[in-house]
Formats: sequence, C-alpha cells, structure tokens
Amino acid sequence: MLTQEEYSEQLYTEDEILLQVKEAIVQAGMPEVSVEPGYGRLLTMLVRLSRSTRILEIGALGGYSGICLSRGFTEGGTLTSLELRADYAELARRNLELAGFGDSTEYRIGPAMDSLKALEAEGAKFDFFFIDADKINYTNYLEYAIKMANPGAIIAGDNIFLRGRTLNTDRNGPAILAVRHFNEMIATDDRLISTCLPAYDGLALAMVK
Repeated sequence: MLTQEEYSEQLYTEDEILLQVKEAIVQAGMPEVSVEPGYGRLLTMLVRLSRSTRILEIGALGGYSGICLSRGFTEGGTLTSLELRADYAELARRNLELAGFGDSTEYRIGPAMDSLKALEAEGAKFDFFFIDADKINYTNYLEYAIKMANPGAIIAGDNIFLRGRTLNTDRNGPAILAVRHFNEMIATDDRLISTCLPAYDGLALAMVK
C-alpha cells in the first residue's frame, strides 16, 4: 500500500527544471537531500501568500529549494542564499539562472553563522526564512531569523525528525539534541505562532509576531 506521501506525490507531475536540478545534484556527487517536492510546493505557496519580497535561505545545496522559494516572489523579490561550500553555491547559481532567477539571487559563501553576523551588522531584514543546513546550529539560526525578521515574517525549518532519530530517546548525539531544542523553541517561544508538519521528514513553520 502507498504511504500518504507517495499517494500525494502521484497527484503531481514534477516539472522539468526541478528534475534537472535533481539530476545535476546526482551528477555532482552531492547529497540527495533537497527539500521534498510536497514541501517545495508549500514553500512556493507560503512565499506567495505572505507576499514576501526578501527571502533568506540557510543552505543552498543545488538550488532546488531556492527555485521553489523564488517561484513565490512578488514583483521585485530577492533571495539571499547562505552556503558553506563554493562548489555547491555555484551549482545552485547555475540552476537558479536556468529557472530564470539568476538576477534576483545573491550567494554568500562560508559558515552561515559568519554570514548571519554580517547580515545583522548590515541591518538586513527579511520576510521569509528557510533553514535547511547543519543541524547543530538550528537554534542559532532560529534566533538570528527572529532578530532579522520583519513583523509577520515566516520561518520554515526542514528535517526536524532527522529520519526518525529525533524521536528515538536512545539517540542523543549533538545534532539530535540541537534539533530537539529547535523543535521545542518553535513550539514554545512567545515570539512565534507556530506548528510542526509531520509528513516526509518533518517541517517546522512559524510566524514572527
């Protein structure tokens, strides 16, 4: 029998550009950990519904999520994407150009915490945040997102179940503990209105008050 996710995905035909992005990631030998198609569609919807014009993405990989986010832009929207590795950012850049968003995307290379400190010093503010990078810093990324959020900004955090490891109380490695803390912050922080979606590998969603 199909899972709920498999059934849902059968209702949609993934478009050619996103399929090309996936293939480019495989060809480059990069981890195949892009956001799931169902959540990619949700990101596009949320950006459009929130009328976001400035988006911050933490973790570019090959550009799959960047395209999904950019597809929701209102006119004049921009994406700032933070990526540790220059080769990953270069592939993402090429894929965003392929999708027609090359002129609206800026990449900052290096540790995301360094880029976030620089953005904060510049007084940068954003309407939408997508967190999908190293799990150890998830809570730090969340704090920066809240500090740099315009009122009503949306924050989305991917992979909050870590393929089930977050749920396993016998597993308590640093990344697992960090994601558990992130999930607890999302659920309880008075600065946020939030929920957690249990499909795929989990997605945390919050709105900054």
